[in-house]
Amino acid sequence: MNTPILSDIPASDLAILTIARQPVLDAKHSVVGYELFDRSIKRQDFTAASDAALLFNLLSSADSEVLSGHKLIFINCTHQTLAAGHLELIEPERVVLEIPPMPLDQSEPEDIETYRQILANVHQRGFKLAFDETVLTPAYSTWLTLASFIKLDVSRLEVAQLKAIVAQANQSTSAKLVAEKVETAEQFEHANTLGFHLFQGYWFAKPVLIKGQTIRPAQAVIIQLINLVRKQASTTEIEEVLKHDPTLSFNLLRFINSAGFGLSCEVTSFKHAVMILGLKKLFRWAALLMTSASVGASSPAVGSAAVVRGRLMELLAAELLSPEECDNAFVVGIFSLLDTMMGIPLAEALASISLPQTVTDALLYNKGLLAPFLQLTLACESADDTAFAETAMALQLTGDQVNWAHLQALAWAENMTR
Repeated sequence: MNTPILSDIPASDLAILTIARQPVLDAKHSVVGYELFDRSIKRQDFTAASDAALLFNLLSSADSEVLSGHKLIFINCTHQTLAAGHLELIEPERVVLEIPPMPLDQSEPEDIETYRQILANVHQRGFKLAFDETVLTPAYSTWLTLASFIKLDVSRLEVAQLKAIVAQANQSTSAKLVAEKVETAEQFEHANTLGFHLFQGYWFAKPVLIKGQTIRPAQAVIIQLINLVRKQASTTEIEEVLKHDPTLSFNLLRFINSAGFGLSCEVTSFKHAVMILGLKKLFRWAALLMTSASVGASSPAVGSAAVVRGRLMELLAAELLSPEECDNAFVVGIFSLLDTMMGIPLAEALASISLPQTVTDALLYNKGLLAPFLQLTLACESADDTAFAETAMALQLTGDQVNWAHLQALAWAENMTR
């Protein structure tokens, strides 16, 4: 097998990545992990689709220093990512998700408790969670039991504040305390004396920049792959598609060998990669890849809306339908804007894809098992109260159930462009 290399890929499909890593050390200056940052994208450029890409770029582009051994990988994670389902593709064993507090305009008790449920689900999957000192305040007390790490900025907090926070943390949690932004020997000694477990900052090492490249496969090839997966094609058939498209195969091998996937050996065979990933994860990976590939051709908001729709329909269907139809509901949602993303009529776009009848019935004819879920999703999106009430009632879903699902689907997209 010829492993795809960057020289095989057209320059127009390449984008420069700049990943930074900074070590996290213990009191003996031994490296226990790395925090990864994406320096390629400006905060205001984030979209729902780029949030997924950011996660995969960080994990897929980490260098051998990060990948070797069993060191922890700290990644800043938005509430949007937590609710989106992207983490289903990541093995949790080595990953620490750094969770920000709720935005000030969303810090109502019910919202904090809603996100607590999302955090609990992620924690149950095996991800370790890190918070800042906000988690020690009364408003966030229900989050505290989920904390594996609490990170404190020692350059920002006064000595008396640090001492009080450490004392409170020692009384109320078993989470390890991490001193961030340690810039002098004095700060390290003081933090060490106070009882911090881990340390990070310029005094130990400045972030190391790792230049790399990401690629955007053509939509047609991704659709071909999705087509094969939906038909449950053989591994050999799927392997043939990967062999004939270096952009797609490069992305897959980079992802399957990423730090986030947690394999103990490198995968160099497409067949092996497909077997390890499985058809369900392969489909979700390809669907998200297609959304990011469409960003250049249409507004980033279109790709964002498509994935939000897919996730919302999947969550709504979970209340009433079989797991197979829940997967189909996701397909309906994510393909409902395919005409806009590809710039052709929806019927023409769907003609090239093998899809279950319930999917095509909902998308093309607004009928069948999944059509009411799409209608309800569109009502949520447009804030059409009448359509919302009528469709929810027809599906025997309460307003609370729909709002809960909508919040989970939207949470990862909120504040992305602020």
